[in-house]
Amino acid sequence: MPQSLTYPINEIFESIQGEGQYTGVPSVFIRLQGCPVGCPWCDTQHTWAVDSADIIPIIQLRKKSAEAPTHSIMSVEDLLDEYTLRGYNAQHIVITGGEPAMHDLLPLTQTLIARGFSVQIETSGTFAVRCDDAVFVTVSPKINMPGKLPILPSAMARANEIKHAIAMQKHVDELLALLIACPVPETTAIYLQPISQQARATELAISTCIARNWRLSLQTHKFIGIE
Repeated sequence: MPQSLTYPINEIFESIQGEGQYTGVPSVFIRLQGCPVGCPWCDTQHTWAVDSADIIPIIQLRKKSAEAPTHSIMSVEDLLDEYTLRGYNAQHIVITGGEPAMHDLLPLTQTLIARGFSVQIETSGTFAVRCDDAVFVTVSPKINMPGKLPILPSAMARANEIKHAIAMQKHVDELLALLIACPVPETTAIYLQPISQQARATELAISTCIARNWRLSLQTHKFIGIE
């Protein structure tokens, strides 16, 4: 087994992936604590700060409020045990946050892949992605955010899909400039995702996807009212 590390885990839950290429796939989400990016529209701001006062025992993680900053420090073995104890069935694991790429995800992803899971990482592209080669990497590039972190060319080059949130033409233009500065492989799918399902943003996303042969990603889980 790879060298064991521990991770600050905000929550673990089983649901359906609502975004991008894996939309509709039953998934277990592992949400890590910690993110310095500072996206104004972030719907998980409770995951930003990492405070030792918020650490709770693993057994309490199952009962905590989903929108609380409390988190448990868990090893790879702890996470596998938790999957079993909770009786989960999904074979697709989504590692999200927060910003999961702040952490070395190689030991965790190597173990999950070896156990037969498919694994996906959702990252802002502001940290180097350290994971198993078989992992599907979703980069949602957070451009010009308050945290002032640059998008890394290495993260863009590793992306299996780009999933870019937009509200106005400025956001499309920023993505186009980023793709010139930080090219992605020809096989990388590019998705536009309208922020908060706004009508204007959705219309812009649709017209741009048609014009550029990109793909539309909707937050399906929000439409059907699940986490």
